Parts: sequence; structure tokens; C-alpha cells
Amino acid sequence: MNYASESLKKHHEWRGKIEMISRVPINTREDLSLAYTPGVAAPCLEIQKDVRKSYQLTRRANTVAIVTDGTAVLGLGDIGAEAAMPVMEGKAVLFKELADIDAIPLCLRTKDVAEIVKTISLLAGSFGGINIEDISAPRCFEIERRLKEVCDIPIFHDDQHGTAIVVLSALINALRITKKNLADITVVINGAGAAGIATARLLLDYGVKKMLVCDRQGILNAEQSLNDEQTKLASDRHGSLADALIGADVFIGLSAPNCVTKEMVASMNKDPIVFALANPTPEIMPDLAKAGGAAIVGTGRSDFPNQINNALAFPGVFRGALDVFAPDITEKMKIAAAQAIANHVKDHELTADFIMPNPLDKTLAYAVAKAVGGQND
Repeated sequence: MNYASESLKKHHEWRGKIEMISRVPINTREDLSLAYTPGVAAPCLEIQKDVRKSYQLTRRANTVAIVTDGTAVLGLGDIGAEAAMPVMEGKAVLFKELADIDAIPLCLRTKDVAEIVKTISLLAGSFGGINIEDISAPRCFEIERRLKEVCDIPIFHDDQHGTAIVVLSALINALRITKKNLADITVVINGAGAAGIATARLLLDYGVKKMLVCDRQGILNAEQSLNDEQTKLASDRHGSLADALIGADVFIGLSAPNCVTKEMVASMNKDPIVFALANPTPEIMPDLAKAGGAAIVGTGRSDFPNQINNALAFPGVFRGALDVFAPDITEKMKIAAAQAIANHVKDHELTADFIMPNPLDKTLAYAVAKAVGGQND
């Protein structure tokens, strides 16, 4: 199937992938009086006395905003707020279908950090959580940090943390197969944007000891012009991605197509793990990675084994946070989510070509939610 042309055809037919429906029938005057005036004044006054009752008396406890400025949409880059809407609607569909969460796309016509933070903070009272989506780095780091300071609901940048969670879950299961020790492995991450940095931080929090992060210039080091987040991950080593991969155990690509060769994989340690997640064309195609000696290969694509997809994480993470009225999504919650995703693949199912659950498994989000909710302090 030509997905581009078929999808465009379907979008013309659908005229939008989401809609608002009423949970309340309005068939009689009594129905109208209860759902609207005069009866609705009673819950309004209850919320005025205690704003936390907004979670009980409205749909707020099950509603998430998906917020973008359209500056980093898929692999398309800065395409603008309106052009980002099909992706945001698609995200809303996944929230609803996989975790029964109502999600509302908000595509903002501004790239100004202060304006974005102010807008979201003013709207936060309408939602139980905020999912930041497709906002370019390094602005996305500051936006998330500032929102966490001023909002009392979970703020989650899926490009960062959703990616980090699913990569960690894939690594957990890959290590189960290869029998490698977390504390002994060397991990190389190519891509020092939002996803790469968040993934590096979560893996370090989980217990990875040896890591090199690269960008298009090679291994991050203090002599380069780096942003604050990249500086924290800089090494005293110099060299190219090919240099970094020599003797490494794990490659995680969050970067660009075809930047890794079979020979580079062959230079890695025995039974290397290769997660080539650039979309739609990975850093190295699975057949070439395996020809180079890779024991396990994962990509972001659904047409290859081991799809490492954010849809495995964000519905359950939000479901869990909303269910326990969590004010934040913590590092402990992210690690719990990764472990729950990994554990969803049972020992008898686990193979080199099956390290990740099916994203369409309707039980997964609720298993992740239970794990995330259990970490709420």
C-alpha cells in the first residue's frame, strides 16, 4: 500500500479524526435543567469552594491537551501550527483507543517560549494533564521546565520522555536475551536533540554506567558549541560516530537515515544491540545490521520486527497519572512504565525478533497505568 496517497485520500473522507460527543442525553426539559441551567449552578458552586472537585464534577480528570507549535513535526520539521493538526488528531485517536482518554489538540500560532508557557498555564484548569508534542529543541526543554514550575498537573513531552521510556523497555528485554549486564555495557546514542538527551538521562538514571552521545559532528565534547542539556552529556573523548561504536554494546539511533554502516556494526562488541529509530528510513536497515553481526535490531517502523513506538508508553503513562491525580510524572514513574512494557512480553514469548509488545494490545496501557500509579508519592 502507498500509505501517503491512501492516507491523504482517507483524510479527505474523514474531514478530521476526532469529534466531541455528549455523555448526557437532552430529550426533556428536566434533562436540560439538570445538565444546564438552573441545575448546573450547584456543581459550579461546589468547585468554587474546592477546585479539586473539578476532577469529580467535570470531565477534567480524563482530559488531556496535546500542545504543539508545529516546529518539529515527525520528520517534516517546522511546518506550522495548522499543518501539525493531522498528527495531533492522530495522537488524540491513540489516547482514546488505547487508554480511553479524551485528548484535545491545541496548535499554537507562536514559537515564543514565554507565550507558549503563558498560554498553556492559563488553560491548565481545563485539563488533567498536558502532552507537549513536536516542539523543537532546545526550546522544548525550557518550555517543559517552566510549565512544571507553574502548573499543578502532569506535564509530559512525549518526544522526550515517551521515546526514552520505550527505548529503555526495549533495552531491558534485549539484555534479557543477550545476557549482558547493564552496568557493564557501553551505550552509544546518535542524536542529541530532545529524544536523544531524554533517552540518555533515563538510561543513566536506570543504571547505565558507560555512554557516549553523538551528534552530526561526532562525540559530544566540551570544545563544541553545545546547549546546556548537551553539555551535561559531553565526554572528554573526541571522534566520529564510527569511532564511538568501536567496542560498544548498544547503538541507539535518534538521528538521520543511513548514517551507520554494516562495517560500523561489525566493529561493535559481540552480539551488539542496534536500535535504529530514524523514521521513515532508519540509520541502518535491519538486514544490513544483522549482516554486521547485530544480535537484536529494532526500528520505529511497523513493517519490521521490534517496533519501538511511543504509542506503547504515553497512553498508559497518562492513564496512570490521571487515575491517581498525580501532580507530576516523575523519573520513578517513567522507569516503572518502561519495566511494565518490558514485562508485558512474557519469557515464553521473548525472542530476538519479539522484544516489544504489540502497540495495539488493548491491555498494555492499563498494565502501564497500574505501574505508573503505584509510584505516585
